[in-house]
Amino acid sequence: MSADIIRKPTGGVKIRPHLTDYAAECRNFSWAAARAAIDGLPDGGLNIAYEAIDRHVQTGRGAHIALRWLDKQGAAHDFSYFRLRELTNRFANVLTDLGVGRGDAVFALMGRIPALYLSALGTLKNGSVFCPMFSAFGPEPIHQRMSIGQARVLVTTAALYARKVVGLRASLPDLAHVLIADLDAHAPAPEGTQNLQTLMAQASDTFTIAATQPEDLALLHFTSGTTGRPKGAMHVHEAVIAHQATAGYALDLRPEDVFWCTADPGWVTGTSYGIVAPLVIGATMLVDEQEFDAERWYRTLQNEGVTVWYTAPTAIRMMMKLGAERVRQYRYPDLRFMASVGEPLNSEAVIWSNAAFGMPFHDNWWQTETGGIMIANFAACDVKPGSMGRPLPGIEAAIANLDEAGRLVFVTEPGEQGQLVLRTPWPSMFRGYLNEEARYRKCFIDDWYLTGDLARRDEDGYFWFVGRADDVIKTSGHLIGPFEVEDVLMEHPAVAEAGVIGKPDPVAMEIVKAFVALKPGVKADEALRMALLAHARKRLGAVVAPKEIDFLPALPKTRSGKIMRRLLKARELGLPEGDTSTLEENA
Repeated sequence: MSADIIRKPTGGVKIRPHLTDYAAECRNFSWAAARAAIDGLPDGGLNIAYEAIDRHVQTGRGAHIALRWLDKQGAAHDFSYFRLRELTNRFANVLTDLGVGRGDAVFALMGRIPALYLSALGTLKNGSVFCPMFSAFGPEPIHQRMSIGQARVLVTTAALYARKVVGLRASLPDLAHVLIADLDAHAPAPEGTQNLQTLMAQASDTFTIAATQPEDLALLHFTSGTTGRPKGAMHVHEAVIAHQATAGYALDLRPEDVFWCTADPGWVTGTSYGIVAPLVIGATMLVDEQEFDAERWYRTLQNEGVTVWYTAPTAIRMMMKLGAERVRQYRYPDLRFMASVGEPLNSEAVIWSNAAFGMPFHDNWWQTETGGIMIANFAACDVKPGSMGRPLPGIEAAIANLDEAGRLVFVTEPGEQGQLVLRTPWPSMFRGYLNEEARYRKCFIDDWYLTGDLARRDEDGYFWFVGRADDVIKTSGHLIGPFEVEDVLMEHPAVAEAGVIGKPDPVAMEIVKAFVALKPGVKADEALRMALLAHARKRLGAVVAPKEIDFLPALPKTRSGKIMRRLLKARELGLPEGDTSTLEENA
């Protein structure tokens, strides 16, 4: 894995990054001080929506654009903080009028349309609990999540309701209200539902925000990893303290920015950093209804004056497939910071972005359970391609292994791998798995949260992802992280994506097998297979390099863009792949 350092060019934008002295900031930081930077409700308490909207209006920034929404045709629709306050007040009043109160669960099943953002923030104003779902989910994962979460309200569209929800109503006894978000105000709603626009028009645009407390439940995010029933990770209003601090440190975000997070709010990134963090900072949040299209993305970056861009490795690899020349057909004079999250960003992608955009993507790491960014490559610091970066101020990370008694034994030698653990607490840390207290307790030993990710730390304090603990390959007495092998395969100019698994072997226990998707126009043949095997052996050595390589048109992925190695292994072993629609891995 390359450890070459890339220095972020200053370009034409003269802005001093937030984190210029990493060591000093870590020494001086306290969560108490971060809490003091949050206004809090006028009469006490803490509410995410108040910090995201109303306090900006009260401090004279109400006319600033809070949300710029691009519809599928590319037309822009602007919502000021004034307008956002009014509309979220109306939604909160709709809930109140329906008898939906504090602690009740409001689920959303929509694409990236304004109603999704209004319902999220209006729900939080009401003191209810917001739970987003991917609009691409099938009926079974929708039913699982709404059943576990005891959904009281569902906000969705007419088409999604008809295709995916109407048949579930009888088996969802807690679901009292279905609000259809995309009908004209005077259009009739489907039987058993109500027209949200009609209700909004009738509701008052003034609302007294619920006096929620820091530990009141605010957000419910489901994550199922690779196996088992979905887990409902519970987050509280205090998480907003971490959202504000991490947006400044890890994303270098500030009020004058135009911020574009491409993540769907069905994924925790799309809520924490696609809704909450930019609004708490007071920035302009850009939302595009359309799915990925490289040319549209480049035009959007250019024409909308995006200054900070947060996207996923899958999208970056798709752009890499099309080549750097496509990127260079556009100009990005306002863009000053690019970040990536979702899975480890291959070193080749960082190097490519530096050449294509004139600046690197800054990878960072966190999980649904952490609620916010924990480790990052910072704007003012060197970027080590392939590295997760260093812990944020206020976050203590370590590498540890478990001894026979189940105690943590901390790793002190640079380069030695073990499980990544985080010292608790921090404000956005999840407070439990819904109705699964025993499962939650297993995530902790003493004051440390066990992430389930294997990593190593180098001599400069940068952390490097090795793999999920259950993905690690055991071959001939060696432990091999699949990401390290994938990263090297991605270096080859023919490779667009790579996924690596352990294939059972009677002698070695497992051998390393790779699945590769090639760039457009590249022919998959035996000569290329041998060239890739030779490249991997040269870079990794005979023990770590794959013994077999298969070519696939595309690799299976979760909704958040992570490669599903479980399905690659099932394919290899000839096992049923099962219903993959329920998979939604950690951030």
